[in-house]
Amino acid sequence: QVQLVESGGGSVQAGGSLRLSCAASGSRYSTSCMGWFRQAPGKEREGVATIDSAGRISYADSVKGRFTISKDNAKNTLYLEMNSLKPEDTAIYYCAADRPIWEETTGWVCRRSSWSYWGQGTQVTVSS
Repeated sequence: QVQLVESGGGSVQAGGSLRLSCAASGSRYSTSCMGWFRQAPGKEREGVATIDSAGRISYADSVKGRFTISKDNAKNTLYLEMNSLKPEDTAIYYCAADRPIWEETTGWVCRRSSWSYWGQGTQVTVSS
């Protein structure tokens, strides 16, 4: 069983910064893939950034150059450094984790959707 606890959300003005944290407990293998997702009011949940056990990272185009995902493997804690925040970044941010999946062409990778473990979410509000 995996538990994920997020912290660090809040309210900032446009151009400001926030740092989110996600402390994971439980199976290390089940947290081989970790990521941040967000859901704005009236919109579907979307991926923000993911990182796998090899340190491979992917970002949504909308946050590239502004957000940085990182993981402290010793603490099994995930971070999201968010800079140059925009009002459109306002959302509930969720931490997620899962085991990798095998794909014939790319080997072990993080799944693109339907992750198994989720945190409770933390609100990020950016005002203009």
